[in-house]
Amino acid sequence: MVQRQLPNPLELLELMQFKKPELDGRKRRLDGALTIYDLRTIAKRRTPKAAFDYTDGAAEGELSLARARQAFEDVEFHPDVLRPAENVDMSTEILGGPSAMPFGIAPTGFTRLMQTEGEIAGAGAAGAAGIPFTLSTLGTTSIEDVKAANPNGRNWFQLYVMRDREISYNLARRAAAAGFDTLQFTVDTPVAGARLRDKRNGFSIPPQLTLGTIINAIPRPWWWYDFLTTPKLEFASLSTTGGTVGELLNAAMDPTISYDDLAVIRDIWPGKIVVKGVQNVADSKRLIDAGVDGIILSNHGGRQLDRAPIPFRLLPEVVREVGKDATVMVDTGIMNGADIVSSIALGAKFTLIGRAYLYGLMAGGRQGVDRTIEILRSEIERTMKLLGVSALGELEPRHVTQLQRLVPVGQAQAPARRAAAPRAKTAAQG
Repeated sequence: MVQRQLPNPLELLELMQFKKPELDGRKRRLDGALTIYDLRTIAKRRTPKAAFDYTDGAAEGELSLARARQAFEDVEFHPDVLRPAENVDMSTEILGGPSAMPFGIAPTGFTRLMQTEGEIAGAGAAGAAGIPFTLSTLGTTSIEDVKAANPNGRNWFQLYVMRDREISYNLARRAAAAGFDTLQFTVDTPVAGARLRDKRNGFSIPPQLTLGTIINAIPRPWWWYDFLTTPKLEFASLSTTGGTVGELLNAAMDPTISYDDLAVIRDIWPGKIVVKGVQNVADSKRLIDAGVDGIILSNHGGRQLDRAPIPFRLLPEVVREVGKDATVMVDTGIMNGADIVSSIALGAKFTLIGRAYLYGLMAGGRQGVDRTIEILRSEIERTMKLLGVSALGELEPRHVTQLQRLVPVGQAQAPARRAAAPRAKTAAQG
C-alpha cells in the first residue's frame, strides 16, 4: 500500500518553481523558437503574405526546393561510440580567412522588404558570430553601409552580370575598395525563374497596395509601421527599382553571359573568386581549369530552374573530381545544423544559409538573425558530439549515408535486371 499524507506547503514550493515572466515580447518569442522551422512559423505570422512568400517560395512547382530539403532529411548518421568529444571546435579556414563555424550568410535580394533592418542585421550578426556575410547585387543596403555594419568581419559580394557590363564592373570595384575579400560570380540566372507565388500575390518593388494587401496588413501593423517610417525601399546598387521581380531580373540580367565575362571579372577582382550556381560535374571541372578559387553547388534555392539537380546529392561526386584542386561549397535547403555537418562530412569546405537567415530576420530583426545562428551552432555542436567528432577535420564520408529516394531510372533498372538474370536461367533449366 502507498502511504499518503497531506502535502507540505514548503515542500511544494521546492517542487514547483515559478518561471520569471519575460516582459520583452521579442525576446520571449525568439527564446521559444528551438528550430529554424519555429522561426519560420513566427516569420509567417508577423510578415505580410507577399513578402513572406517571396522569401519562402521557389520556382514553378517548388520541386527543387522540396527535394533539396528532403535530401538532407534522407541522411543516416554513423556515430563512433566511446570516443569522447567533450569540447568541439567548429572553426574552419575558408578562402584564405577564418570562420568560427562552417557556414556563412548567403546573398539575398530585397532584404529590407522582409524586415526593415535588412542586411545591416545580417552583417552585424555575422560579424558578431565570426562568420562571413554575403551582400547581393540586389541588396537593399549599400556596399559601404554593409562594411560599416561589419567593419572587422568578413564581407563577401555576390555579382550578377548585367546587360550593361559597366554596372557589374563598377560594383566589383566598389566592393574591392570597401575591403570585401571574396566575390561570388553567379551563373544560374540568365533569365528569371517563374516564381508563381510572387505572380499570384502581385509582388513588386516597390510593393503595390491592393484590397488584398490592405486586408492582409491589418493584423501586422508593426511591419507597416517599420516600412513607412524608415528610408525608402530601393536597390542600393541599381538605379532601376520598379516592376515585378521577374521583370526586374529580365531587364537587368543577360542570357549571353559566358566564360569571357568570367575572365574579365577575374582580371578586375583582386581577391578570391568563386562561381555560384554550379549544377554538374563537367562544369565544375571546366571552372576549376579556368582558374576560379572555388565553386558553390547551388540551384539558387530552387528559385530558378525547377526540377534542377539537388546540390547535396551532387556533392560527393564533385568533391571526388575537383575537391583537391578547389574549394567546394554547397547551399540550398539547409534548415538544420545536421545538414551542415552532413555536407562537411561529404567533402564540402563550407555551406551557406539563405532562407534560414531570413526567417530569423522576419521573426525578430537582428535578434532573430542572432537566434538563427545560435540554433544552427547548437545543432552542429550537438551532432558532432553525438558522432564522436571533436573537430570538422575529423568528419568523413563514413559518417554519413545518403539514403536513396529519387534514383535515376537507368540506375534503378540495372540492379533489377541483374537480379532477374539468375532467376531466368533457373527457370529455363527447369
